[in-house]
Order: sequence, then C-alpha cells, then structure tokens
Amino acid sequence: MPSSSETTALLACEGLRIGHAGRPIAPAFDLAIEPGELLAVVGRNGTGKTTWFRTVLGLLAPVSGRVSLKPGVRLSYVPQRAQIDPLFPLLARDVVALGLERGMSFVRPRLNEPQAVSAALERTGAAGFADRPYRALSEGQKQRVLLARLCASSPELALLDEPTSAMDAVAERETLHLIDALRRERGMSVVVICHYLGSIRELADRVILFDSACENVLVGKTEEVLGHAVYRRNYPGPVHDACEAH
Repeated sequence: MPSSSETTALLACEGLRIGHAGRPIAPAFDLAIEPGELLAVVGRNGTGKTTWFRTVLGLLAPVSGRVSLKPGVRLSYVPQRAQIDPLFPLLARDVVALGLERGMSFVRPRLNEPQAVSAALERTGAAGFADRPYRALSEGQKQRVLLARLCASSPELALLDEPTSAMDAVAERETLHLIDALRRERGMSVVVICHYLGSIRELADRVILFDSACENVLVGKTEEVLGHAVYRRNYPGPVHDACEAH
C-alpha cells in the first residue's frame, strides 16, 4: 500500500544516483516534493545541482534509481539563460506568451492571452521592457522575463536554476521574495538553485545540499541542513551567505 508521500508527491526520486555517461557524481538519495513547498538546492560548482535538474527533466538518464512525476503534473523550468536564438526577433512579451502555448492552436487561440501576458509582466516587474527585443535586454531583465513566463504558465511544480545569477544583492533578494510570493499565491511547489542563503534561511521549507564532502546528499528542513557539520565547515559565515552555488 503506497505511503501518504507517494500519493501526494508531485515528484519523487527513489534511490536516485545522478551523473554522466554512467559515472555517478553524487551518492544515491530519496526525495519527495510535496505540493506548495519551497526547496532550495545548494552546493559548490560541479557537485550535481544542475545535473539533478537535467535528470528530473529527462535530459539525462539516471545512473541508477528512478525519477517519477505525478501523472499530469504541470512542470515549468527556468534555466540560467533561455536557449532562444538571438537572431529570432522575439519581443519580451512574445517570450512570456510561450508560457501559454499549452492547449493553444491557430484555430482556437486563447482569448485572454494578451491580458495574461500583461498581468505576468506586471507582476514580475518586467512590464517596462515588454515591447523591447528580448535579445537586447540585460541578463537580469531576461531573467525577469523568464519569471513572467513562469508566472503565465501557472505550473504546479517550478524548477529554477539560479534565477538570480545576473542580479545584484538587492535585486536578488527582491526576486527570491517575489518567487516565494508567486508560490504562495498559486499554491505551486518551487525548487530553486540559489546562492543567496540569507533569503533561503528565511523562505525555504527544506534544503538539498550537494557536496563531495558529504557521504550522502543532505535533504531536510532548512535549519537542519544549514546547521549540519559539513555545511558549517565548508560554508562559514554568520548567516552563511558566501555559499558558492553557481
């Protein structure tokens, strides 16, 4: 008989070992992501954070174990940088509209598409450059547009790979709080790779730590993981803001 977590989880990792070409880069671990929670993914370069995302998305095969998504779950992914051809003449609002393409067609377009796009741009602070070419935007502005696309798509589960990497500390904090507000408004689950741990300590329900010094991938409540001996030894500081999670 399945457990409660197995029946409610949007995504589950069971004995999952991630890596490349059959070679693991992290220990096997179990994880169940529940509706409405915010999980922060931290760790140094090359420890497996983005590899795990790519495995969850089906872009990489697990070395062992398995990933299972709840049937029909709406999942959105915000990469560090959108893979959009810079020669393709998309405006910022066009990129946001891509988040609404599920269920659209030329015969039966969504009647509320312009309103939904405008609302998402406004909600994420990107309305001021909605009609500028996406390729002409700064990296920080592009990330705002990608967040607007996420907002428009109304996912149940959102994976964000360093969504604040091109922002200064003030913009980074504001953006993380915006992501948390969107999560609460829409009841979605958010998994975010992030290096600004001041906000993570404040906002995250749980933390996942990938680190070669750990015998296991650490998964637990925020204070438990950030208080773990390996974490405190490798990421020193009063609030551990200096974590290199890029």
